[in-house]
Amino acid sequence: MTVENPLILPRVAAPAEGANARPVLAVATAPEGFEGEGFPVRRAFAKINQKFLDPFIMMDQMGEVDYQAGEPKGTPWHPHRGFETVTYIIDGTFIHRDSHGGGGTITDGDTQWMTAGSGLLHIETPPESLVMSGGLFHGLQLWVNLPASDKMIAPKYQDIRGGSVKLLASADGGGLIRVIAGEIDGHQGPGATHTPITMIHASVNPGAQVTLPWRSDFNALAYGLAGSGSAGEERRPFRMGQAVVFGDGDSLTIRADDKQDSRSANFEVVLLGGLPIREPVAHYGPFVMNSHRELQQAMEDFQAGRLGTIPADAQ
Repeated sequence: MTVENPLILPRVAAPAEGANARPVLAVATAPEGFEGEGFPVRRAFAKINQKFLDPFIMMDQMGEVDYQAGEPKGTPWHPHRGFETVTYIIDGTFIHRDSHGGGGTITDGDTQWMTAGSGLLHIETPPESLVMSGGLFHGLQLWVNLPASDKMIAPKYQDIRGGSVKLLASADGGGLIRVIAGEIDGHQGPGATHTPITMIHASVNPGAQVTLPWRSDFNALAYGLAGSGSAGEERRPFRMGQAVVFGDGDSLTIRADDKQDSRSANFEVVLLGGLPIREPVAHYGPFVMNSHRELQQAMEDFQAGRLGTIPADAQ
């Protein structure tokens, strides 16, 4: 999901003179752990106060890991209700299936947007070919909350292929901007969202700076996928595995260090913003609702089989 010469791409105009630059409020290092059957993750937002995350619930960086043959792992069947999962695969391949017959294969640069809504059962696994051969695996899974009015809508999928992502260049050509969802400077990404958000993957050349216009009514977060750099006009350092919380304003700035580590030529950063829902959040495991009673109902529905059943050919 790139181009040989970013200079041929449409440019994101620099913010208008007098734009209010967003300050950096916090930088947090993601704790590491394991998910599902044992694949490594970094809990990107685990140390960030939820008031700065709304409408996002959590995000996991999956990998980056170079599996040996027989090592790739996934998750077992599990339920979801009340939110959307956004799975972005940077390197490698993942297969999704659900109890409604949805899902599919996502690979390098693809995104799968799953609206769990009223609920379903779901599994994520590496393909047999990857299990047999091993190989590089790296991706993200973001959880986006749904407002109360949409929490019980019917489940659905969006498959966003890497080739459909909107590719842009920063104002001076020093950064490649991939718009997965939302809008930046009039350029629209392919993802359709219930909750208004912007999701961008930016590759910033060593020593380059990217300043983007940002909706003032959105929150603003950055997460380092690879390499190192700084955030804000104050140049607050951050690197792979660290998340940045920005304050209020009309624009945000990311800068790449002059020298990157040998594994990554550029500073790779995910930028997220969304319109806060400002509703109570009750979160327990795979359920995100508005009250503890709704969580209890979700658990009862799951235990009673009302969130779906595992397909016969998968048992």
